[in-house]
Amino acid sequence: MVVKHENHAPTGAFKVRGGITFIDWLRCEYGAARGIITAARGNHGQSQARAAVAAGLVARVYVPHGNSVEKNAAMRAFGAELIEFGDDFDEAREEAMRVARSENQFPVPPFHRELVRGVATYGLELFSALPDLDVDYVPIGCGSGICGLIAARDALGLATEIVGVVASGANAVRQSVEAGRLVETASADTIADGMAVRVPVQAAFDIYARGAARIVEVTDPEIRHAMRLYCTATHNLAEGAGAAPLAAALKERGALAGKNVGLILRGGNIDRALFSQVLADPA
Repeated sequence: MVVKHENHAPTGAFKVRGGITFIDWLRCEYGAARGIITAARGNHGQSQARAAVAAGLVARVYVPHGNSVEKNAAMRAFGAELIEFGDDFDEAREEAMRVARSENQFPVPPFHRELVRGVATYGLELFSALPDLDVDYVPIGCGSGICGLIAARDALGLATEIVGVVASGANAVRQSVEAGRLVETASADTIADGMAVRVPVQAAFDIYARGAARIVEVTDPEIRHAMRLYCTATHNLAEGAGAAPLAAALKERGALAGKNVGLILRGGNIDRALFSQVLADPA
C-alpha cells in the first residue's frame, strides 16, 4: 500500500496546486485588476488566497458559521478576507457566487477546469512513479481531486481503478452515481469537512460517474480510526478527508490481497482540539 502525502504541500493540502493554475489562468484571461470571491471549508480557501494575494489580487472567502478555527486562521494568514455565512458549505457557496455576480469580482467555483488542471499534477506524480497501481482510493468533496486523478490516469493510458470515497453523513455523490443523476441531500454532517457537500457539481459528476470504478461510503468512526492509524503507524497528521481513503481500503481489505494499492492523503489540516478528541477515543 502506497500513500501520496499531499498533507506535506505548502498549505498542508493538495488544493494548493489548483490555486496556482487557476490564478495564472485568470491573470492571462482577465488581467490582474480584479479580485476573487470563493467559498471554502479551508483548503481551497488557503490555496486561492495564497495564489491570488501573490498575484496582487484581493481574495474574499466565504465560510460557514462554525468552520474550523485553525483553517480560518490559515486563510487569513494567506491574506484572505474571511466572511462567515450560512450553516454549511453549500449555503456559503451560494452566497459567495451571488455576491460575485453583483460586484466586480471574479467568482471562483469549487470545481473548474483550471483547478483540475493544477490538481491533476499530483496524479501525474503518483502514476509516473507507480504506473502499476491496481487501485487508488481518493476522497470526493466537490470533485476536483478525483477528476484530477482520472485525468492523469487517462492521459498516461493506465488501467488503474480509481475508487471514490464519501462519508456516510455526506453521501450525495454516492446517491448521485447510483441514481445516474444529481441528488442533493438535506445535510452534510461528518468529521471530514473537506467532503461535507450536500450538492454535487454536475461537471465533476460527468467525469467521475464514468471514470471511477465505484464509490465507497465510510462512517465517521471508520474515518477516526484511520486518522489514529496514520498517526501511530506513520506519524502523519491526516484530516478527516485525508484519512477517508485509508478507511475505505481497510473496509475493502479482503478484496485487495495481492493488489498494488494507492491512497491519497489529501490534507492534514485539522483543529488541534478535534484531533485531540480523535486520539483520545479508545476505539
